[in-house]
Amino acid sequence: MTGTAILWPMIAHAGLVVALYALLGLRRGAAVKAGKARVSQFRENLNEPEDSLFARNSLSNQFELPVLFHVVCLALFATGGAGAWAVAVAWLFAASRYVHAFVHVTSNRIRHRQPAFTAGFAALIALWGMLAVHLLRIA
Repeated sequence: MTGTAILWPMIAHAGLVVALYALLGLRRGAAVKAGKARVSQFRENLNEPEDSLFARNSLSNQFELPVLFHVVCLALFATGGAGAWAVAVAWLFAASRYVHAFVHVTSNRIRHRQPAFTAGFAALIALWGMLAVHLLRIA
């Protein structure tokens, strides 16, 4: 495994963000076309129809925990700590975000979304722990 392997889960996550932006645009366009919303409603994100609201909320979630994910991946990459375990855990995080987003934009059932969030959160904690251990070893 090369040292750049840790970058691929980051790219996968960025792909999810792009897909959610596209979905949000499609759902907003469909809401306007169906007469459920006016374009002006989206200026301040007030009274957004449920379908596009779920997509918007899911997109917002991609700029919360994932920010810490990208930072830790870059730190592991920069310090040479992106070993096989770190890459595997990074993929677990990225996969958890896909599952979380899928549930968010479909049924939006908390009981299905929560396990995906928890798995991603645990993966993120593990990545930061791996970075800390790595830094202690090279100090």
